[in-house]
Amino acid sequence: MVFILNPGVKQERVDKFVKDWESKGFSTILSVGTEHTAVCLIGNTAQVDIDHEVHTNDIVSYGKRITEQYKAVNRTVRNDSTVIRVADGVSVGEGFFTVISGPCSVESEEQILQIAANVKKSGARILRGGAFKPRTSPYAFQGMQAEGLELLKSARKETGLPIISEIMNQTQIELFEDVDIVQIGARNMQNFDLLKAVGSLKKPILLKRGLANTIDELLMSAEYIVASGNPNVILCERGIRTFETLTRNTLDLSAVVLLKQKSHLPVIADPSHSAGIRSLVAPLSKAILAVGADGIMIESHNNPSEALCDGAQSLDLEQFDALMQELKVWAGIEKKLI
Repeated sequence: MVFILNPGVKQERVDKFVKDWESKGFSTILSVGTEHTAVCLIGNTAQVDIDHEVHTNDIVSYGKRITEQYKAVNRTVRNDSTVIRVADGVSVGEGFFTVISGPCSVESEEQILQIAANVKKSGARILRGGAFKPRTSPYAFQGMQAEGLELLKSARKETGLPIISEIMNQTQIELFEDVDIVQIGARNMQNFDLLKAVGSLKKPILLKRGLANTIDELLMSAEYIVASGNPNVILCERGIRTFETLTRNTLDLSAVVLLKQKSHLPVIADPSHSAGIRSLVAPLSKAILAVGADGIMIESHNNPSEALCDGAQSLDLEQFDALMQELKVWAGIEKKLI
């Protein structure tokens, strides 16, 4: 249930309204937007008389029941689209088309520094790099782990690019305290203990959709993070498993549109993991921009044929630069900033 407050209400009256509901056993979420302020009640609201509350409290404009289980991430609660500030001059959200790029896995200092310098020159705003790698096979390369994070930080220092890397479990929280964006991978989308743990962080969380999860399930996972105290969530469509076998996964472009309609959180997509095929990354990137996504995450590598992980879907640095030049033109048409 959400109450939309009248404009111009003094903060002390808003605070009292919130405390009154909390004293009745409800949890509350206060959302302050440019158009209105909303108070969302979480709990058993079946006995709450909306009409009574609206007519007896002069700070309430109207009330509405939210039928979806997710409340805090619901666009009903916050009509304004959330823009998440990652670093000085780098934001993800409405009006921006933010490009994240880098290797599937950090392999060496020379490798990550070369890739970071090149993707920045091409126009990427955020550097990705896997340090801890969840792999289907226990014998596959598992990443450089803590050392890989340190190399990412070195690349950030060298280039100024904020960094994103994937966390595997809640025991690694301390290792990620100096990482700009913490990624929750597809396999961990419903690791609820981990979601609650990153909810305690005051930094952006990129949440990838699971291989076989619905849009509502993705939004419920985001709800775990926001309800735990961290509103800085970026949703990522990365392809789902279907009957198709020619591609690694199937990119669900309709999910990008629906997520933007149902939630105020920014939405990006990952064409690399969706397709698993290098030649499909560029056309899918243009499609992602066209349907209104707030950004993309692309795997790039200085030598994809020798990559220790996912080389087949990684663009080389020349291919990435060529794609970026095309995307800048397309973004200008869509009135988005890269």
